[in-house]
Amino acid sequence: METLIVAAVVLVLILAIAAKGIRMVPNRRTMVIERLGKYHRTLNPGLSLLIPIIDQPRAINILRYVDGEPRMITEIRIDLREIVLDFPAQAVITKDNVGVEIDGVMYYQIMDAQSAVYGTENLVLAIQTLAQTTLRSEIGKMELDAIFESREEINARLGAIMDEAGNKWGVKVNRVEIRDIRVPQEIRDAMNKQMVAERSRRAMVREAEGYREAEIARAEGDKQSAILNAQGQRDAEIAKAEGDREAAILRAAGEAKAIHSIVEAIGQGREKESVQYLIARNYIDMLPDLAKNGDRVFVPVEGTALLGSVGGIRELLGPGAMSAVDQRGSGV
Repeated sequence: METLIVAAVVLVLILAIAAKGIRMVPNRRTMVIERLGKYHRTLNPGLSLLIPIIDQPRAINILRYVDGEPRMITEIRIDLREIVLDFPAQAVITKDNVGVEIDGVMYYQIMDAQSAVYGTENLVLAIQTLAQTTLRSEIGKMELDAIFESREEINARLGAIMDEAGNKWGVKVNRVEIRDIRVPQEIRDAMNKQMVAERSRRAMVREAEGYREAEIARAEGDKQSAILNAQGQRDAEIAKAEGDREAAILRAAGEAKAIHSIVEAIGQGREKESVQYLIARNYIDMLPDLAKNGDRVFVPVEGTALLGSVGGIRELLGPGAMSAVDQRGSGV
């Protein structure tokens, strides 16, 4: 009976020791195994067998924030997924001596578990400290306005510096983001006043530019209107002059035709009497207009002589000939 009990105890001990040699590694996790205190191998996800007591997993110290409080956690399974490190805000002095608080977040991933375990005592603390000092150094080189305008550039520089420094720890820094920049209230008030002044200045500039463009457009319209009016007046005067010229040509042609008709009716050699007749006839045609323009009409002595010439020519030619002459000279 005692033999069976001893055998059972030994069997349980053997099974317990053997169970300690069986390690299950989840997906996207790994373990660093030491044999007799020296690095032996890195386990892949799945089931692995170890020599109990001889092979032991090497633990890694991880600093995590729980409810905003830092806590040191020791783990034997190393997480290979991308990890978000939300390090607390820190006070930074800018190049123009403005104190600000910058809150950032970093995304990193362990690529080499062996380097992560043996490269530093506390991986997360080392990464966080490096991120804070790098951020303080980069922000100290820039003025406050440039920080707000160059966040993407700052993030890129921080990521490059962190990635280069993290290679010796087996860490890949994917990106670093500045999440919030807090400035003192008096600086914020000054920035708001500056923004209001800048917007007012832009509004005044836009208004001045609009007024200038409107005045230019109005002046251009006035110029075009004056040009068009001048061209219209010029064309009207040209048309009137051409009309007067055509009328004068037609009038001269009519008079020439009338003179020719009178000469033919009176006979050759009596051109003087023909001209006197035409002058007297025009004078008679003007008398009604003269009467309209005044209460009294004065007939000069030369006018009575012309009228006598008309009467003499009519008696010479006879009523029938003069009617023909008048019809021929109607174009005058």
